[in-house]
Amino acid sequence: MSSGVIRVLHVARYRAPAMERKLEQMATHPDLALWLIRPAFWQDEYGKVAVNPVVPGCRVLRIPMIGSPNDPHRALYRTLTFGLLAIRPHIIHAEEEPDSLAALQLALARRLLAPRAKLVLHTWQNVDRPKRWYVRLATQISLRQADAILCANREAVQVLQAMGYRGLAEVIPPIGVDTRIFRPVERDLSHSGFRVAYAGRFVPEKGLETLLEAVSRVDSEVELWLIGDGPHRPALERRSQELGLEGRVRWIPPQPAERMPEVLMQVDVVVLPSRTTRVWKEQFGRVVVEAMACKVPVVGSDSGAIPEVIEDAGLIFPEGDAEALATCLQRLIHSPELREQLTEAGHKRATALYAQERVAEQTVGFYRRLERVDN
Repeated sequence: MSSGVIRVLHVARYRAPAMERKLEQMATHPDLALWLIRPAFWQDEYGKVAVNPVVPGCRVLRIPMIGSPNDPHRALYRTLTFGLLAIRPHIIHAEEEPDSLAALQLALARRLLAPRAKLVLHTWQNVDRPKRWYVRLATQISLRQADAILCANREAVQVLQAMGYRGLAEVIPPIGVDTRIFRPVERDLSHSGFRVAYAGRFVPEKGLETLLEAVSRVDSEVELWLIGDGPHRPALERRSQELGLEGRVRWIPPQPAERMPEVLMQVDVVVLPSRTTRVWKEQFGRVVVEAMACKVPVVGSDSGAIPEVIEDAGLIFPEGDAEALATCLQRLIHSPELREQLTEAGHKRATALYAQERVAEQTVGFYRRLERVDN
């Protein structure tokens, strides 16, 4: 590294420009040269879109995938080399899970084509899920090959250690909140009553039945906005009817990141009522960070990383406890002072810890420390 420039090959499946802000900020550092490998398109249950071919400051290589790009475990990149021979990176930073085929693919490519490069993987997983023998084998190979692993939450570090990983592991989320998009603007609170919102997938582990039941117990005029979609929607619609919430629940389709602040500006509180299962618990909770960045009060269950992300900048209730959640909502309804206190604390926390600029700064600092190891 005679030039003093750290050459980084970054592999990530970013599906929206707001997620790329971290790399734009990292590219402003003169001691970094960045290449980004990303899928040629993004595909999920909402459709298929071509990804951005240009990220300011980065040289972008779009590589098609074998399998669905939104499958974090079983998809492969349609390449053998990842451009390693031409790029000659000092660091390969792959935002891929250690138990994924893509991580195994990158670990093997690094070993054959760039053995001196340091391999950094990433994990969201804060539950040591049961794995078939071949998944355990692939995971152990990836863990042995990784020089470092960045984790989205503190429990993920503990899970890695329980799996026998003894390398460098730090808590740095892969993406933060783009405060150019998610920022405080004049809010439209001219509606009557109190408006509660959830945004995300409609799946059982998100605990939306708890939210519906809590709203039914609040002795005030409350309107619930459910923003998103998913396979659990028919069950949620039935439960809403059973609880007598007809006319009080508004079903809103998934919104692009650029439109979410407009939606958030019209609600009084955002709730993330996730429930832990045998194989999953909340790993970050991006919607609460986005809401905090917009100065919207947040309430979250105590599932997984939610208390770690919110701390004292919002209200926390025991997961699955509809009565406790209803109490949180009642406190916010009857205390404008508490709402104001939480909006200020949330905004301060979101911008200080989770803004993309902050995540970029932490990641660059990590690269520099990693390059000093054994050098």
